[in-house]
Parts: sequence; structure tokens; C-alpha cells
Amino acid sequence: MRTEIQNTSALLSRLPIPRNIDLVEAIQAAKAAKLDAIIVLDDDPTGTQTVHHIPVLTDWSKGTLLKEFQKGTPLFYILTNSRSLDAGEAEGLAYDIGQNIQEAAKVANIRYWVISRSDSTLRGHYPGEVETLELGLGLQNGIHFIIPAFFEGGRYTINNIHYVQQNGQMIPAAQTPYARDKEFGYHFSDLRNWIAEKTKGAVPASEVIAYSIDELRTGTLESLVAKLNQLEVGTTCIVNAADYADLRFFSLALLKSNIQPILRTAASFVAALGGIGDKALLKGVEVVTPGENGGLIIVGSYVPATSLQLNHLLAHKPHLERLEIDVRQVLQLEKSDKWWPSFVLQINQAMQAGKTVVVYTSRSFVSAYTAKEAQSIGSQLSQFVVNIILNLMVRPTYILTKGGITSSDVATKGLGVKRAIVQGQILKGVPVWKLGTETKFPGMAQIIFPGNVGTESSLTEVVHKLSQ
Repeated sequence: MRTEIQNTSALLSRLPIPRNIDLVEAIQAAKAAKLDAIIVLDDDPTGTQTVHHIPVLTDWSKGTLLKEFQKGTPLFYILTNSRSLDAGEAEGLAYDIGQNIQEAAKVANIRYWVISRSDSTLRGHYPGEVETLELGLGLQNGIHFIIPAFFEGGRYTINNIHYVQQNGQMIPAAQTPYARDKEFGYHFSDLRNWIAEKTKGAVPASEVIAYSIDELRTGTLESLVAKLNQLEVGTTCIVNAADYADLRFFSLALLKSNIQPILRTAASFVAALGGIGDKALLKGVEVVTPGENGGLIIVGSYVPATSLQLNHLLAHKPHLERLEIDVRQVLQLEKSDKWWPSFVLQINQAMQAGKTVVVYTSRSFVSAYTAKEAQSIGSQLSQFVVNIILNLMVRPTYILTKGGITSSDVATKGLGVKRAIVQGQILKGVPVWKLGTETKFPGMAQIIFPGNVGTESSLTEVVHKLSQ
């Protein structure tokens, strides 16, 4: 049965009032008593969109992990970028990282939980990536939790239905363009049915345990802890949430329970479980490196929200130097290698003259019949952009990258990021990384702008903020 689109205010008004108790300190205390570290495996770099003053690693060797454990870092990210891989590669990577975490943690003698952070619009390698991670970690008593709420981006789970908020309406996720993704598409907005679909019936919808907003807002902590402790090993659960108070209450109960959670979540739950408090949005002056050069904006994402934002930016910021990458030309391999040097020259000249440059892939649709073909097209485009970054001679005052895969490849392959620090957010759901000394441009800011976050004017607002 097709789930109806709901009016946001009307839907939220029918829920019990959220708890008006600040649980951040209680979560921090419970976490310190139970865990030494929370490791977040992020399948693209946009998952850092709810945290601040947190490290992001792009290397997951045992030596690197051991160093981070020995530093006593209570929460850190590992950027896997696994959403850009095929299923087999993503699963193998998850297993390898799980093994490295397990072995490094034994040497460091630390207690830890791992979060598999993925897309709030339900795209990603589920369940395979989570199952192989569990195997790599050597866990045999895990209980799975699916928690895709991401409030900063307008993603809510209410009455087991996952919604994407747009223009004052709650749209069931399966009725959005994200559900038609060539590789990660799905047919159900009810998370119980979504799990059954993704597991090909291995986990029937009738066996999924759901935690309702009503029990998170009106029940006692003791009753929730008791319910968690009664779960059988191997159970799959979903958590409804429409406010940070819901996620924090559930996080506190989870930390006080005796179970071993296997967590597949969006970004909001990371902040809740990590006991991370609110931080004011960053000002432009806190992000931009002082200097006379211009900034660099790279737009690669193809989701409809990105195209709307790009068109708005081009219409409202006419003084930007703009360079369009013709996708069809890039896909002609014999021509693309001769083409990117001209982009490098134009970008260097414009930035040196103090102009901010926006480089964007053409919006014309290039058809792909299979997920593998789509991945190949994306890889060729990405390499073209990486070649540009590798050969830049002029340091931008900032780099803004639009889209998860674009952001990851620019950071890791173009700029050489090994460890960055999340400064905070410049707009809700839009994180800013401060790059490390090992990078092409040490200390520069990279703004990681997710493809599916924001309204039509959001990209323009960020660029305007960076110019002040």
C-alpha cells in the first residue's frame, strides 16, 4: 500500500512532546564508564555533518588505528568511501577494517563500539557491508540497529516510515528520486519492509523489532533498558526518531544495556551516542584562509537537489568564474587527458586574480544501463577532477566540494588527506574539515557539501557566507 505524503507540522503535532531534559552529560558519563572509543566507518565523507572537533582518518592500517587508540581519542571517523565501490569490494573492505580494529584494540586494550554510518536516504551496501564488518570484528552476539534519522537534512522516521522533508511536506523515502538509484534503489518506506527487501527475505518484516517515538518520549529509561536486554542475538531493530531528544534517550539506554549493538545509522545518531553538544554554525571568517587568492568550488553530484542549487548559484553569483566539464568529452578517454590541463591553467589564473571559480560537470544525462556502467562513468569523471586538483599551483582560500564521492576523491586522491579535523558546520548538515600538514594545502578548509542536503538556495548561501 502506498504511504501518503504528510504535512510536516500536522504529522509532528500528533506525536508526544519530546523530552525536555538535557541528556548530553549523562550520555558522556555512561559512555566513559562503558567505552574508550567509538569508531565511525563512513561510506562517504558527508557523515561528519553533525560533529565538531573530531578527527577523520583516511587510513585504516593497524598502526594508524593503534596510534589513535593510544591518543585516547574518544570518537573518530574512518572514511571508507565504500558507497563508490561495488558490493563485493565494499564487503571485503568492511571485513578488513573490522579485523584491523579488532587487532589494534586488543593491543591497546580498549573497549569500543563501531558505527557503520551511511546515507539518510537509505542508499548504501546494506546488509552485506554490515554483516562482513561484524565478521571482521569477530562479533558473534550482535544485535542490529537501523537508525537513519538525520534531522539537519530533514530525515525522520515516524511510525516506522522513513520520510524526507521537502517544502513543508514529509515525503515517504520510497517516493523520492533517491529510491530510484540505479545501484541502491528500493520500494518501501516502512523500514521493516525495507529491511526485508534488502535482506531478500532473510529478515522478514514481521521479525523486525521497532522502537516507537511514543515509548522514547513517554516510557521510562529502566523499561527501555530492560527491553533491550531481552533482545535475542541476531535480532534486527529499527528506531523511530523525530528529534535529538529521541536519539539521546535511546543512546543512554543502549549504553546502560548489556547488549552488543551492530549499528547502521545516519549522521544524527553519531552525535547523540557520542554525547556531542550543539555548536554554533561557523562564520565565513573562521573557514577562509586569509589571502588575496580566490576560492574553488567543485560540483560533481547529480542528485536533483544539487542541480537546483547549482542553477541558483550560477544565477545569483554572476561574478564567479565558471568552468563546465562536458561529461561526454571526459568519457572520450583519448581526449580527456589533453583537456584537463586547460582547466588547471584557467583555475590558477582566476584564483591568482582573486576570483572564486566554480567547476561543475555538465548536467546533461549520460545513460548507464547497469550499476557497473554508472560506477565506471563516475570513476572517469572523478579522475578528471583529481587530475585538476593534483596539478593546481595556486592555493585556494578554500575548497568547497559538492557530493560525497566528489568530496572523498578530492580529499584523498587530490589533496592527500590522511587525517583531518572536523571544525564544525557552516550550514546545517554541511561539515568543514581543516586539512592536516601532510596535504597539498596544509591548514586549508574543505567544505564537504552533501549532494542531497539543503534547499534550492543553500549552496548560494554558503558561497556568500565564505565571501564575507
